[in-house]
Amino acid sequence: MKDKIIWITGASSGIGEALVHELAAQGARLVLSARNEKELQRVATATGLGERDIFVLALDLEKPAEMTGKAAQVMNHFGRIDILVNNGGLSQRSLAKDTSWEVDQRLLNVNTIGTIALTKAVLPYFLRQKQGRFITITSLVGKFGSPMRSGYSAAKHALHGFFDSLRAEVEKDGVAVTLVCPGFVQTNVSVNAVTGDGSAQNTMDDATAHGITAQYCAQGIIKAINRNKREVYIGGKETYGVLIKRFLPNLFANMIGKAKVT
Repeated sequence: MKDKIIWITGASSGIGEALVHELAAQGARLVLSARNEKELQRVATATGLGERDIFVLALDLEKPAEMTGKAAQVMNHFGRIDILVNNGGLSQRSLAKDTSWEVDQRLLNVNTIGTIALTKAVLPYFLRQKQGRFITITSLVGKFGSPMRSGYSAAKHALHGFFDSLRAEVEKDGVAVTLVCPGFVQTNVSVNAVTGDGSAQNTMDDATAHGITAQYCAQGIIKAINRNKREVYIGGKETYGVLIKRFLPNLFANMIGKAKVT
């Protein structure tokens, strides 16, 4: 990772913040993005990196029209981008029947449309460089559906479709795609998750509280980069759901409805 220019969205907390510290320790030069610039500055200061090696750039994934300009700012600052980590996102804790379509739309806008817009803004630079890597943090529910996550799961499934297609198009041009599917991770993802009316849940799920640490997840992401993985699952026993659904779909269907997901 030494001297790589790595742009991380959702860098103000959780997996993104943990990834910032792991990469900074390995000598990467970083771009930190999220909506909350104050929190980004806090994370940047904590790394101990100087202005030459870290750039704070506030960004809102719900404003896709701004992504081309944001990418240009990064290029103007560093001159290149080696890796884009699409980590920013928004989760959900509500039944489909209780969730307004406006909430579903917001989940898609943040998790899918904003991520695709930023990816398309960076892609021309990667193609010009003939190298680059997209790391997109999806979720295990990007591989299988789960109760209380209908809109979120739809958004994450969409990312798999887009980035699998993109990979097939650009690998020959030196551009790589890695899809990272975490399970339960000890972050504020459940606290910030939207409920059926769009308000935040504001409580920590037991499953999230007992998940893997954000640092462990970040270390797994870096291993996936170093090993040139196209797709990786990081978590506890919940990761076995991918295999069970693939090979024993009826058993999985019976299990998932009873699973503890909050």
